Amino acid sequence: MGQLTIRLDDHLADQVKAHADGLGRSVNGWIVAVLQAAIDPDLADSDVERTRGRLARAGLLVAPTRLRSVSRPDAKRVTAARRAAGKGRMLSDVVSDERG
Repeated sequence: MGQLTIRLDDHLADQVKAHADGLGRSVNGWIVAVLQAAIDPDLADSDVERTRGRLARAGLLVAPTRLRSVSRPDAKRVTAARRAAGKGRMLSDVVSDERG
């Protein structure tokens, strides 16, 4: 059996480990499945992956854009926003007034 060594930045390595773990697979098992699917999409594990492979072979697959990391909002600001939201008029009153 062949063996490969690759270099990944820490963030990507953490993402790969988390993704494989979330699927209940070993990192090696997941990477092998991804590589097999990349070479032969018909070997992919799911209908979604097979469809993605067919789209890629047809030149119709759009490469995903990189998502920016999203941080949680400050808890104090969320609490203040909730308080402020509760002070307005009820939507049903606004609608009733408009229907007049």
